[in-house]
Amino acid sequence: MLSNKRIQELELVMDFEKVEECFKEVSSWIENVGRKRLKETINTDDSLETLVQVQKQFKEFDLIASEYCRRGQEALKKMDRWEDFSSVDVHSYRVKLQTCKDQLEEFCTQLDENRHRICEMVRLYEFFDKVRQGICCMEEGVRS
Repeated sequence: MLSNKRIQELELVMDFEKVEECFKEVSSWIENVGRKRLKETINTDDSLETLVQVQKQFKEFDLIASEYCRRGQEALKKMDRWEDFSSVDVHSYRVKLQTCKDQLEEFCTQLDENRHRICEMVRLYEFFDKVRQGICCMEEGVRS
């Protein structure tokens, strides 16, 4: 039984190396591209036209970012069975795995928050634009 458990642990270590290689690519993209693009969407101008353009650009970025998130989550899902192993040899890999998971979750959460924030800002600006147009029409009616 000990021999079988040790073989399983070694197989997990080999699996981890494959997952780690995949996650390095995802992690590199998150750090070098993803986070920078998310920061760019934080500062937006005060016009509806500019905000709609930002939303369009964000949607293009969101497609790519969501694909990286999905790939990272699939890679990490392969390592779910690590939960059953508690040996000291596997512990360092579990720590690395948790770090990867935390990084991915943080980025995916920020992506979701930015998606929601931009959508809400566009809706709010569209509402204010309609209100402003209504006020202008009302003022013209009062003048005439």
